[in-house]
Amino acid sequence: MRIQQVLTAITAAGILAATFALPAAAQNWVVKIVNQTGYVMVRFYGSNKGSKSWEEDILGTDVLGGYESININFDDNTGYCIFDFKAVFSDGEEVVSKGINVCEIPSFTYN
Repeated sequence: MRIQQVLTAITAAGILAATFALPAAAQNWVVKIVNQTGYVMVRFYGSNKGSKSWEEDILGTDVLGGYESININFDDNTGYCIFDFKAVFSDGEEVVSKGINVCEIPSFTYN
């Protein structure tokens, strides 16, 4: 009987730990991209440090207007936290920001 109680307690502790750990880990990958430039962001790329290209435009057919923001989940199942960002604006300007730790910052602002 004692072994069954111990196993039940261990199982309950594991379920409780998983319940609290998963939401916290998922939130670490979400970064709010804020466009404070006054120009429309027409393309946005975020590639992890192990990638050799910019991958796909995260905005797709959407745009991010001046003084707007969007939440982006950067969890690409690679385990990387360090990303490079590339924003392309309607005036043709491209802004590249390297070495952004998406696991530690809640937001990233373009001014």
